[in-house]
Amino acid sequence: MTISFKELLGTEKPIIAMAHFPAMPGSPLHDVEGGVKKVEEWVRADVEALIEGGVDAIMFCNEGDRPYVVGTVVESVAVMSAVVSRIAQDLPIPFGVDILWDPIGAIALAKATGARFVREVFTGVYSSDMGVWDTNCAAALRYRDKLHAEDIKLFFNINAEFAAAVGERPLDKLAKSVVFSSLADALCVSGPMTGESVDLSDLETVKKAVDVPVIANTGVREANVGKVLEVADAAIVGTALKIDGCTWNHVDAKRVKRFMKVARG
Repeated sequence: MTISFKELLGTEKPIIAMAHFPAMPGSPLHDVEGGVKKVEEWVRADVEALIEGGVDAIMFCNEGDRPYVVGTVVESVAVMSAVVSRIAQDLPIPFGVDILWDPIGAIALAKATGARFVREVFTGVYSSDMGVWDTNCAAALRYRDKLHAEDIKLFFNINAEFAAAVGERPLDKLAKSVVFSSLADALCVSGPMTGESVDLSDLETVKKAVDVPVIANTGVREANVGKVLEVADAAIVGTALKIDGCTWNHVDAKRVKRFMKVARG
C-alpha cells in the first residue's frame, strides 16, 4: 500500500531536515572530554534551529561517526537512543532515524524512540569506501516484524552514497524490483555523496517507474528545491541548512527559514 506523507509527516511534500550527531564514543573524532553531554547539546541546538526555521520533519543520523561502519556499532545505537528519546519528549514535529550503515540497529532505534520512519540502504551489493558492502533486506524486514513495528516506514536508499553497485542495472528496473521484491515504503534517490545533488533525470526515471513515494536524498538547496519538488514527493536536506553550507557545522536557523520560504513557493 502506498504511504501518504500527509498522514505520516503532516504535509503533502515534506522537507525532512537532518539532525547530524557528532562523533560518538568509540569513533575516532569523538570529543572524549565533552562526552555524551556534548553530543546531546550539539544535536539539541540543531533541532531547535530546525524547528525555528519551520521544517516539516527531522531525521537523526550519526553523520559524525567517520569512518563509517557497515553493521552494528552498539555504543552508537545506545547513545542515539538515549539522546533522541530525551529530545523527542518536546519535539513538536515527526521524526525518523538513520544509522550509517545499520538497518537492524536503525529499526531498533526507531522502535525505542518512537520514530515514524527509517532511512537505510536495505538492498544491493556495493563496492564502497567501507569495503565490499552487502545487505540483507529480508533480515531487516523480518526484524521489524519481530518487533511488531510495521508502523515504522522504511525509506530505501537505492543508489548508495560513497559506493557503486556491483552489477549495475537500469535505474527504472532497479526501482521496480526493489518495490516488488523488497516491500519498500518509499525510495530515496541520491547523488554520489553527502551534499552532492541528485540528478533530476534520475528522480524522473524512478518516479515514472514506481507507485511509492520518491524522495530526493542529497544535494537539495535553495537554488534547486523548486525544481526538485516538481518531481519528488519529498526532500531530505542537511548540508544546505548548515552555517556556510558545511556539513560539519551547526544548523543555521536563518538559512532554514530562507530555504523553507523557497520550498513553499
